[in-house]
Amino acid sequence: MTILLHWVKSFGMLTMRKVLVITLLTLVLLTGLFLALAPGILENSMNRVRPHAAYVIPKEAQALHDSLVVADLHADSTLWYRDLARRSDRGHVDLPRLREGNVAIQVFTVVTKTPAGQNYEQNAAAARDNITALALVQRWPVATWDSLSERALYQARRLQALEQQLPEQFFLLRNAEDVRTLLQRRIDGEPVIAGVLGTEGSHALAGELDNVQTLFDAGYRVMGLQHFFDNELGGSLHGQSGAGLTAFGREALARMRELGIIVDLAHSSEAVVVDVLAAGPGPLIVSHTGFKGHCDTPRNISDDLMWGIAQMGGLIGVGYWDAAVCDPSPAGIVRAIRYGIDLVGVEHVALGSDFDGAIEAPFDTSELAVLTAEMLRQGFEEEEIRRVMGGNVARFLHHYLPGGAGD
Repeated sequence: MTILLHWVKSFGMLTMRKVLVITLLTLVLLTGLFLALAPGILENSMNRVRPHAAYVIPKEAQALHDSLVVADLHADSTLWYRDLARRSDRGHVDLPRLREGNVAIQVFTVVTKTPAGQNYEQNAAAARDNITALALVQRWPVATWDSLSERALYQARRLQALEQQLPEQFFLLRNAEDVRTLLQRRIDGEPVIAGVLGTEGSHALAGELDNVQTLFDAGYRVMGLQHFFDNELGGSLHGQSGAGLTAFGREALARMRELGIIVDLAHSSEAVVVDVLAAGPGPLIVSHTGFKGHCDTPRNISDDLMWGIAQMGGLIGVGYWDAAVCDPSPAGIVRAIRYGIDLVGVEHVALGSDFDGAIEAPFDTSELAVLTAEMLRQGFEEEEIRRVMGGNVARFLHHYLPGGAGD
């Protein structure tokens, strides 16, 4: 009986161990499955393309599009768990689709923090951060989990790795000479694509002025001041204060201008825009937006301020989503572009898609010829099309990047 009881007890302990091991293995497998599937499920729910029949591009429009230097001032593609070297069935931008759309220059704007409950009306700076959870799910380096600066540096490294992996296909623009190299390589028939690093808001500075230099050294040539909440530099268009530049914001702006960094006023409060314009000359863009006189939403600043930005030599990138242009169809986007041309002049209007920025777009970047076709249909002159589709951006970058005439 003693032997039997001992055997039963031992058998029970072995069974318990097996159950524990099986349970642990199941948890590991489920965790692995979650980490494998969650990034794709998440992005598919946020970076959507509106279902549509294939766009029919007339031969004349396609020939014109193929001859353009196409440029886009805003895409958040580095935020997502995708290999940008390979064509994906989710999101809006990767190298193969950029080639298909004949894109020469893509500004990649990195997101480092967004507030829970994000909206265009009002967001609290103290709101829970969405990107922390995204960093965990997408297996970003541990250093990025609690550092906005590290998040910007990590996303920069992703593009630097792409540049090293495929130098014949992609490189980053850091100075005016790089722009000349890009344009010559494309004239020579190389379908090379250039990226420009930018920040979506300057939260990555983390209140440290020296981080302007740190990000510049990492390749950043465009810096947005705010995103969806007020920060150390000043008020957001979607924040709570409506404030202008802070003392730190003025110092950061001065440092950016010393280095030749292009300042992006997308998402900045109108008071911040006024303060930046009052600070004097310097390269300015609004990378992704609409015009309030054309589409009166909380996402767009006043036409008067847009005029002021243009008078300072700035560029305004027209977006492809509802809050920017109200009618996010190819025809509606082109009507917004025409409004902008009539308001500020053709030399100040560009494309600013907000691709991969948690929007629903009417097309992805491979289908950009539809805008060229629609501009022709709406009576645009060829020179207007060449400027808006990318010529303005190429000239702007050549002028203002380090080593350019505006440096």
